[in-house]
Amino acid sequence: MRAINKFIVVSPIHEEVKSEIGLILSSDEASDLRYNRAEVISAGHLVESIATGDEVYYDKHAGHEARLGDVLYTVILERDVVVCM
Repeated sequence: MRAINKFIVVSPIHEEVKSEIGLILSSDEASDLRYNRAEVISAGHLVESIATGDEVYYDKHAGHEARLGDVLYTVILERDVVVCM
């Protein structure tokens, strides 16, 4: 799967979410968070500052899901990324 233009294909990273004092939050409490973490699988040719293999945080309401085989990917726009690590 290869992204084009300003699109980015990401694979969500599921992580435990902890409170400030170290308590692990339930999935209901974690769903209140605005951003999701993901690994970049493919970045379109017009994407300037994000590369394949980067980890990003993006707005969880952005993008569309696409299934390829048994793997579920999310397709987002470059503007939906808020942090690139």
